[in-house]
Amino acid sequence: MIEITNLTKTYNRSVHALNGVTLTIGTGMFGLLGPNGAGKTTLMRILAGLLRPTSGSATIFGNDVATLRGRMGVKALLGYLPQELGLYPNLNTLEFLDYMAILKGVNDARQRRTQIDRLIQQVHLDDAAQRPLKTYSGGMKRRVGIAQALLGDPRLLIVDEPTSGLDPEERIRFRNLLVDMAQDRAIILSTHIVEDISQSCNDLAVMRGGRVIYRGAPADLIERARGHVWIVKGQRPGDELVLVSSLQLHDGVHYRAVGDASRYPGAVAAEPSLEDGYVWLMQDKRAGEREAARQ
Repeated sequence: MIEITNLTKTYNRSVHALNGVTLTIGTGMFGLLGPNGAGKTTLMRILAGLLRPTSGSATIFGNDVATLRGRMGVKALLGYLPQELGLYPNLNTLEFLDYMAILKGVNDARQRRTQIDRLIQQVHLDDAAQRPLKTYSGGMKRRVGIAQALLGDPRLLIVDEPTSGLDPEERIRFRNLLVDMAQDRAIILSTHIVEDISQSCNDLAVMRGGRVIYRGAPADLIERARGHVWIVKGQRPGDELVLVSSLQLHDGVHYRAVGDASRYPGAVAAEPSLEDGYVWLMQDKRAGEREAARQ
């Protein structure tokens, strides 16, 4: 479905936002995980036809995003929810979605209304559809965003940092909504929040510094951290460990850490999580880079 080969994006000839990214993405939920500045948003904008790559190729359902014809073809198949979606605060949901549907080429008024009514029910905004968007919570605005992205029944849905700033209940509701919609389309979820990936995706890539440093199942990334995750009691870990969390209990502070705990006699091995796998991967890559720099 989506073939990305040696994709690069360079700004001002020196800033490498993407550096040789190669990925194949099929139907279902695909997670794109990485820190801020890893290149995730640049990749999403290239796939959406908003940026042109410096080199390499990306084809979406046979449409080459490097060509004008290909970008037009992609836009006809694409739903996109950017990190910051501009809403018209004085419009209500019905009015906003009607306007967006016209922009997407849904010209038949009856067809627009049928599609809009269905999407409003799908994102659970029936009771608030007549209220101005300026009265909506952050989570409600995100649901309006996903509704506009689904106008035209796209085969590919791209969502960039969709749960950032949402409260826990809204994050859960939004994740479940995306999973429900992934039955018959490809959805790319780009985020730096590990929990969003662990609760919704069975395939992911991790990006760092414009490169893909891991591609596979979340379970395999978790397994990489096995034997490297520890609970250290009382003594705060030093620099040889990466502190993941700390918890004050009746017998003192329990530190969850990733790395080499050999100098901590009371350290107990812990069952790894996806967050631990992610932290271990990042630590391992940094250690490799330091070693390469010394040589």
